Amino acid sequence: MDCLDPWRSVPHHSRGCKDLFQRIQTSGEASVRIQAAGLSDRGLKRGHNEDSLSVVPDIGLFIVADGMGGHNAGEVASRQAIESIVEFVRSSDMEEVTWPFPQEPGLSELENKIVSAIKVANRDVCNLSLEHQEYSGMGTTLVSMLIDPDTERLVIAHVGDSRCYVLRSGILEQVTLDHSWVSEQLQKKIITPEEAKNHRWKNVITRALGNKLDVDVDVQTRALRPGDTFLLCSDGLSGMVEDDGLRDILMRHADLETAIRELIQTANANGGLDNISVILVRILGDDAEDIDVTETM
Repeated sequence: MDCLDPWRSVPHHSRGCKDLFQRIQTSGEASVRIQAAGLSDRGLKRGHNEDSLSVVPDIGLFIVADGMGGHNAGEVASRQAIESIVEFVRSSDMEEVTWPFPQEPGLSELENKIVSAIKVANRDVCNLSLEHQEYSGMGTTLVSMLIDPDTERLVIAHVGDSRCYVLRSGILEQVTLDHSWVSEQLQKKIITPEEAKNHRWKNVITRALGNKLDVDVDVQTRALRPGDTFLLCSDGLSGMVEDDGLRDILMRHADLETAIRELIQTANANGGLDNISVILVRILGDDAEDIDVTETM
């Protein structure tokens, strides 16, 4: 298994995995706590892992990126995208930092922050592709979550077919809508869900970072609700495990690490055709036990 040190954006290869549990506390008497963990696996058919993921609880940021491109360029694209997003979000509140893109008037400050971060990432991936011939044509999809404990809101932003789900009261909901040819045909009711499952163009995406200097980012805001569990993943998971299977695994395990490992094991048992990356984020209430940073090896 390809494991991630959540203090870094870049996957590394080792026999041990570091999973993070971190408390986030708001100002005043109210507090919001989260648990979060993430793992990435090469799968059974790919020669290397082009996914990257990042768990950065001190700024409430969680990202899964699924890279594409020959000669390991997909890994370069996904890693660069995540590094750019983390750097921008960290620095965006500093007074001396000028945002490189105008804020969109219809979006909140939190939404503008993550959208701008993704636009910066897209620009950086495009520039890398232009500067290095061996990276020509590389790109990445991504799904991200940014939590603001002060406003008790979270923002989900994505480009491509990396997904976010939420498990609430035993019901699993797909929060994001895939930017793919099949998804667009489903929305127009041109094809049926059954036809979509095995369609020859089911892997054709219509948006990605690195394709062009302008990128459209889908963004939405939700209130923090204790008990919610969010699943961020690459299509190496969602393409190999049906939604009912995802729900059953999440319902079966209170421990996030155990749930993630079973999710990955199930995707591999079903064929493991692609890299598999998973982040779980659970929202806890005020009466939840304090969570410490722990490392499991």
